[in-house]
Amino acid sequence: MSEERPTTDAAQEETAEEVRAADADAWAQACAEDLAAEKARRRAQYGTPPGSAAEELRKLVDAVADKLSGLQSPLFGAVASGTAQQMVNQVVQQAKAAVEPVLERNPDVFDHLAAAGSELLAAYRSAVEAQERRWTTRDAGPRDEGTGPGERIDLD
Repeated sequence: MSEERPTTDAAQEETAEEVRAADADAWAQACAEDLAAEKARRRAQYGTPPGSAAEELRKLVDAVADKLSGLQSPLFGAVASGTAQQMVNQVVQQAKAAVEPVLERNPDVFDHLAAAGSELLAAYRSAVEAQERRWTTRDAGPRDEGTGPGERIDLD
């Protein structure tokens, strides 16, 4: 008898563990499906979510470059407008060439900078709200009841 049959308790424990594992997998799959459905619903309602800070900066640079390239300046006149347009295009291309390598090498830096900016804004907002609270809750009573060296003079 080299092989022993497991006892009924051991067989029941194995079956229970298999059921728990199957339940856990089913739960994980249901959660993933719910999350995907919620993301699809939000995408349909609000549009695509914003990308990383580096992607948003790249979009901003592209939008500004397109806008500058499409400008026709009446200040230069008809003769110089072609030259001015070439200069604008050259400046736009140089700006893109300077920004792209930075975005490629350090995409996380822009996310950190965006988070730091949000934290600074929150700190500023908190300070302003605290000061406003102090201004609005001051007593309306007389203010010269301090212990200063001055003397109160009644003019009536």
